Amino acid sequence: MWFFILRRILYAVPVLLGVSIIVFTLVQLSPGDVVDILIPPEAPEEVADALRKQYGLNEPVYIQYFIWLGHLLQGDLGTSIFSGQPVGGELASALLNTLKLAVPAAILGMTSGIILGSLAAFHNGTWLDRLFSAAAITGVSLPHYWVGIVLVVAFAVIWNVLPGQGMGPDGFPATWEQIRHLILPVFTMSLIPMGVVSRLVRATVLEVIGRDFVTTLHAKGLLNRRVLMHVSKNAAPAVLALMGLQFGYLLGGSVLVETVFNWPGSGNLMVLAVFRRDVPVLSATIVVLAAIFVVINIVVDILQALIDPRLRR
Repeated sequence: MWFFILRRILYAVPVLLGVSIIVFTLVQLSPGDVVDILIPPEAPEEVADALRKQYGLNEPVYIQYFIWLGHLLQGDLGTSIFSGQPVGGELASALLNTLKLAVPAAILGMTSGIILGSLAAFHNGTWLDRLFSAAAITGVSLPHYWVGIVLVVAFAVIWNVLPGQGMGPDGFPATWEQIRHLILPVFTMSLIPMGVVSRLVRATVLEVIGRDFVTTLHAKGLLNRRVLMHVSKNAAPAVLALMGLQFGYLLGGSVLVETVFNWPGSGNLMVLAVFRRDVPVLSATIVVLAAIFVVINIVVDILQALIDPRLRR
């Protein structure tokens, strides 16, 4: 098992290196010049040259990459060009705010997805199956930013029962005022994982139920709950892998939802960095989110190997 874990960690190293190269290259290829944003058009060329030298923009691109990568490996994410503050502090605060949305959205979406998918599988072909499958398809098909806009218009503008903007008071969401600000964005973000997980659970459970060992278990007279435990254990690896991917998507793919609800998370930070041409913030945010995604996949692979020893080979 330890060899399997070490192998998965070593596999992640070239992946992260490749991500860093792609991120740095794409940011460099984006149009515009940081210096043009920092200084007025009438500023002398000497000022622009001094700023380029200060931020290392006068070096060749490959030298800039190795300098940036060296700082990154030392835990230095750079300094924001727009605010002059360390990127690490801004990113940590933004990621914490994103987690306040992603964790409850993952719990709500994946739990409801597992329940709906399981019920649809065990009532295959009935009206319950069609109802739950329709709910899953609706959750996957509707653009979540559009759902967010509709919810804001309905609950914040027309009925005025829930806030549609901001995150409320700082701190752990323990008060009713903080929870009120979470309801609409969390529900919006939970729709896609609910639909995706529900569809996979239904298909996986139906596939497992059709196997010969399930028929044998029923023939031996095992109770339904014991059979359900065996079915769940065999369906768990595939479902667990998808849940890990969906949680990673919630962390990195919440850009539009955070923009709609004006939520100061990592997605909103990336949008601001793009408009401000704040290269250090944009690069660091993407790389850190990619690293988190890789770590989540490693954890999921380890959990899958614990459930099914065949996956350790």
